[in-house]
Amino acid sequence: MSADFTIDVDPARDLVRIRMGGFFTSADIDAFLAERAMAHAQLTCGPNRHLTLNDLRDMKIQAQESVEMFRAMLADPAHRSRRLAFVIGRTLARTQLQRALDRRIARCFDDPWAAEAWLFAGSDRAAA
Repeated sequence: MSADFTIDVDPARDLVRIRMGGFFTSADIDAFLAERAMAHAQLTCGPNRHLTLNDLRDMKIQAQESVEMFRAMLADPAHRSRRLAFVIGRTLARTQLQRALDRRIARCFDDPWAAEAWLFAGSDRAAA
């Protein structure tokens, strides 16, 4: 399965919803970064004040090069969200995500409703 993604912005709630699936090449990640930049331009909050909910349930195990590109993307302070939640099943992709997160404060969930509730709850504590 090739890579696919959607990015939806809810400026009234300072929320970016992302869904990613498949296997990402470096070209796919570059396309994602370009679309994410356009999505972030729709936000009306200050820099780094938005919330991000990323659904990775359809993500495949990625090549090491892609994991490193995702790690660099997550470490970039220019697009860092105030709070970051991932919806991900219990797969090996979860292990890759945890490596890519490095020291980012984020939380992984099995349920998208729980992820969104955590984003808006106000606590910045991370949990596995």
